[in-house]
Amino acid sequence: MQRTYEVMFIVRPDLLEEDLDKLIATLQGHATTAGAAVQSTEKMGKRRLAYDVKKFSDGQYVLFVLLADGKAIHELERRLRVAEPVIKFITVRTDEERQRLDKVKKLRESHAKRPPAGSVQAAAESENPAVNA
Repeated sequence: MQRTYEVMFIVRPDLLEEDLDKLIATLQGHATTAGAAVQSTEKMGKRRLAYDVKKFSDGQYVLFVLLADGKAIHELERRLRVAEPVIKFITVRTDEERQRLDKVKKLRESHAKRPPAGSVQAAAESENPAVNA
């Protein structure tokens, strides 16, 4: 079953730009061979970490949005664990949250389309003052 995942990983801050691009391409290749479809890749740049990780206080953040099954995610996480430049990563399943937000959005739109029962009559009277006279 294909689900949507976000995989964010932090790379060493001293990694050169071309090495980072090569690492991203390699990880995307591993993801696609495992059966995942990479929807988007975003390099978020260098940021300060909340706490030191492997003696680094900064890191370069990268975000993948993937359409995959559990086996492909497991393989990608295994590759991230053994990749030397990657100092931290997290995988989040986002399809359930997106479904919940879509449901809330539809509910809010349906409430916005229906005006309250008393407001229709009050709006008609305020538009046409001759009716009141």
